[in-house]
Amino acid sequence: MRIAFIAHDKKKDDMIDFVKRYKDIFAEHQLFATGTTGKLLAEIVGMNVHRFLSGPLGGDQQIGAKVAQGELDFVIFLRDPLTSQPHEPDISALLRICDVHCVPLATNLGTAEVFLKAFKSHQELG
Repeated sequence: MRIAFIAHDKKKDDMIDFVKRYKDIFAEHQLFATGTTGKLLAEIVGMNVHRFLSGPLGGDQQIGAKVAQGELDFVIFLRDPLTSQPHEPDISALLRICDVHCVPLATNLGTAEVFLKAFKSHQELG
C-alpha cells in the first residue's frame, strides 16, 4: 500500500510514537509524508519516506493530488483540533478529496490504531 503521513506540530511526537509501534507493518509499504513529518520519520524512526513540501507550503495539496490521481491508498493525518492553522483551506481540501475518492483517512490516533490493527490482522491471515 501507499501510505501518507501528516502531523500538525503538536501531534508530531504522537506520530513518531505511533509509527515506531507499527514499524514492522509500515516497513512493508511505500511511505509518503509532508516535509517536517517525513524528516522526523526518516531521522528518528529510520523509515524510508518520500517527502513532499511542508503542509503550509503546499505539502497537503501535493498529497491531495496523489489521492486524486489514485496514487495513495491511506492517509494518516494527525490534526490538532485546538490550534488554528493558517492553511486551513488546504486541510479542508485534503479531507474532501479523500472523501471524494474513498481513500481511508485517519485524523486521530484512535482511528489510526483501528486501521493498523486491521492491517496486522489481514497480514496474519494472508
